[in-house]
Amino acid sequence: MSEPLHRYAIYYAPATDSPWWRTGSQWLGRCAATGRARRQPLLPGISAETFSVLTAAPRRYGWHATLKAPFSLAEGTSLNQLCTVIENLAGALSTFDMPALRVQRLDDFLALVPNSGAVHLLEGVARVCVQELAPLSAPLSDADLQRRRQAPLTAAQDALLLRWGYPYVMEEFRFHCSLTGSLNGLDSAQMLALQRAAEATFHQLPTSQFQSLALFEEPAYGSDFRLVQHFGLRA
Repeated sequence: MSEPLHRYAIYYAPATDSPWWRTGSQWLGRCAATGRARRQPLLPGISAETFSVLTAAPRRYGWHATLKAPFSLAEGTSLNQLCTVIENLAGALSTFDMPALRVQRLDDFLALVPNSGAVHLLEGVARVCVQELAPLSAPLSDADLQRRRQAPLTAAQDALLLRWGYPYVMEEFRFHCSLTGSLNGLDSAQMLALQRAAEATFHQLPTSQFQSLALFEEPAYGSDFRLVQHFGLRA
């Protein structure tokens, strides 16, 4: 079976005029709203070449936290229908203050994760997005399943993959903004330098609000994701 021409995803993404969006996009080296490359910061103890390689995987997706992982539209479903459902979903949700985010290593990559506070609200938004958009999502192909199963999955995660098309949803969901891809190969000094640079970069940013659901599109399989539209939550 050929790969789909388009995939879509629902992300948390800050407003494009906010310091969080500008800083995150610069860290990754690409703005998903414009598609343009951004000059990455120079990090003490990490070469520019190494930093570019470390951020290559999340750079393709743009600055975000996943709510509904990339999916193809079900047969007979249009982009307009998808947008209508997202708009209605966003209109039924209320804005809330984002919890403080801290730098943490998750598995083999570095990410920003919530400290506390509104974590249950973030989990609730993600759960609703997965549930409400499931009827509009095409089932995974055999190739997709094989790809997902290349990563070690627990029995519970594999069951979620079969039910919802992604293994890290519902009780397995962890809200995070990816800062790097795999850190395998970094020595301890580089790892410490990277973590300190991330903390210095993101911990000084102002608090923000969760105020929209962001629709991202992958125009062709394997291409860079781009921000299509923000759907505002109820104030």
